[in-house]
Amino acid sequence: METNLNTIHIFKTNITTIAPNCLAQIALDSHEEIQQWSIDCEDVDCVLRVVSQTMQPEAIISIITRIGYDCQELS
Repeated sequence: METNLNTIHIFKTNITTIAPNCLAQIALDSHEEIQQWSIDCEDVDCVLRVVSQTMQPEAIISIITRIGYDCQELS
């Protein structure tokens, strides 16, 4: 099954590590509209990729900034 590229949102963050039960993992895992997510902590931009059929980038940015991280959409 192919993923619709319009449902993949890509962000620059300052999330440098993901540990079990860290705030970012809890926030992203618990959101029912997020089907899949990943963070490339090795990338200079700590790229966050979120797959969601319904969420807008602003909502994802809000989730990340509420837990104390920087988040900016990449185009």
